[in-house]
Amino acid sequence: MVKCSKCGKVESILKAGFLRGNQRFYCKDCEIHFTEKRVDELQNKIKKKNHQTTIIDIAQALGLSNSTVSRALHNHPEVNPNTRKAVVDMAAELDYQPNLLAYNLVKSQSKVIGTLVPEFYHTFFPSVIIGIQGVLSKAGYNQIIMQSDESYANEVTNTKILLASRIDGLLVSLTKETNNFEHFKVFEKKQIPMVFFNRVCDEINAPKIIVDDYSGAFQAVEHLISNGNKRIAHLAGPPNLLLSQQRLKGYKDALKKHHLPIESDLIIHSDLTESKARIYGNHLLELPNPPDAIFAVNDPSAIEIILLARSKGIKIPEQLAIVGFSDDPIAAFIEPGLTTIAQPTQEIGKVAAQTLLNSINSESTYVDSIIKTLDVKLVVRGSSGG
Repeated sequence: MVKCSKCGKVESILKAGFLRGNQRFYCKDCEIHFTEKRVDELQNKIKKKNHQTTIIDIAQALGLSNSTVSRALHNHPEVNPNTRKAVVDMAAELDYQPNLLAYNLVKSQSKVIGTLVPEFYHTFFPSVIIGIQGVLSKAGYNQIIMQSDESYANEVTNTKILLASRIDGLLVSLTKETNNFEHFKVFEKKQIPMVFFNRVCDEINAPKIIVDDYSGAFQAVEHLISNGNKRIAHLAGPPNLLLSQQRLKGYKDALKKHHLPIESDLIIHSDLTESKARIYGNHLLELPNPPDAIFAVNDPSAIEIILLARSKGIKIPEQLAIVGFSDDPIAAFIEPGLTTIAQPTQEIGKVAAQTLLNSINSESTYVDSIIKTLDVKLVVRGSSGG
C-alpha cells in the first residue's frame, strides 16, 4: 500500500506513469508527484532469498498486474508502448531470465532433448554430441546431456531425471552393463520418442542408428590376412552389445572366407577399458603360440596393445600387426600409426538427431523402427604393415 511521501495519506494516491522504470504516483491533496523506491528493496529481497526473478517480482516493482507484465514481455500489441518499455527496463534491472521450460510447456513442448551416453573418457561420444547439437540448435531445441559412467544403475537414474525434466525426446547409447530395458519402456508408455545410436537394443520399438560393424570388422581382418597374417586374435567387446556381436561375426566370416581356423583361445571378450585390454592383451602375447595379429574392438584397446607390445620388445608390424576400430584422433599420432576402421561420428549424431525430430513432428510416436546403418572405411597406417 502506497502512502504520500508528504501527507502520508493513502486514499488520495493515483498512479501517474513511469519514470526510469519506476512507478510514479500523484497525491491529489498535496498535488505532488513522487516515486516509491521499491525496486532497491525488491533487489535486496531477491538477493537475500537467492532466487530467480519472476514476473511477479517485476509486477510488484511496477505496481502492475502479472498478466500485464507477461503480455509486455511477449510484445503483445495491446500493451501501451510506455508500459512495455517500463517492464523491459525493470526486467533488465532485476536481471530477469524467462522460464523457457514453463513457457514451452504451455504449448505442450519443452523444446528440450535428452542425450544419454555411457562415457566421456574417449572422443567418440563427444564427437557424436557435436553432430547432435548442430541439428538440434538449427531446429530451436536445447539439449540436456547426461553420462552414465558405464553403470546400469546410473543409466536408470539418469532416465528418471530426464523424464522429470519433461524432455520432448531421448537420444541414447547404452552402457556396457545394460541388459534390462524397463526404464526405457516408461518412455514408450508416455509416447516420448526415442532414438538409440551406436549401442542399441532390440527390445525397444524405436529407430536405431549404427555403423556397419560387420563390414568394418570383415575389412579389418581381411586386410590383416592380405598382409600375410594367419593367426589373428580378436579382443572383442561385451557380448551383450550388438556392435560386439557384429564385429565378432565379421571377424569370423573373414577367417572362414580365407579358410583360416577360428580358434576359441584367440577370442577374448573385454569390457572396452584400457586396463582390461592390457591384461587380456598380455594373456594373448604370452600364449605358447601367440598371435601374429590382433583385431581390437576399439582404438583405445588397440593402442593399449601397441604400448604393451613395445614394452615387451615386440616389433610392430613385423612380429605383431594390430588393427583397431573407430579412428580415434590419437590413432594417427601414436608410433607406429594405428590402422583402424573409421566411423562417421558426427554424422551418427546428425542422423540420430534428425531422426528423433522427425519422430517428434510426426503424428505417430515413431516415424519408423528400422536400423539406419552408416558406412565405415578402412584407414591403413603403420601398425598393420601397410
